[in-house]
Amino acid sequence: MLSYQLENAIKDLDKLISLSLEDIDDIKEAKHNPQFDRLAIKEEKIKSFEHKKAMIDHEISKLMTLEPTKPLAELLGDEEHKQLENLKNHLSKLREVNQQYAKMVLSVGAFYNSLLEKILPTQMQGYNSVISKEASFLEVRV
Repeated sequence: MLSYQLENAIKDLDKLISLSLEDIDDIKEAKHNPQFDRLAIKEEKIKSFEHKKAMIDHEISKLMTLEPTKPLAELLGDEEHKQLENLKNHLSKLREVNQQYAKMVLSVGAFYNSLLEKILPTQMQGYNSVISKEASFLEVRV
């Protein structure tokens, strides 16, 4: 059962990595709609992974309860050790890919915010940001 859960958790991580790499390719080409379309799929895969991780934790806990004197390394077989290492590697890869994507998202967001500020200059009034009167070439209707 543990091996099965580990295998499926790794598959979920593979899919998340693949989706994030697609997001990176799309943000480079300014294709934003496909990224938004993938959000639901990514959220589903994250929930699936979290469920499988909980099942993995439960299975390991059960093994440790059955034989509390043995260390975890002795309770798991070679295949499970390999799968746990593979899971760790996939989590690291997902983290790297998501960091790369986050940097791009922040850059694109900063670009759009600076562009918007040039088109519609704003001023702070207390805690609120309001459009200043200098935006004369555009008529803003509220």
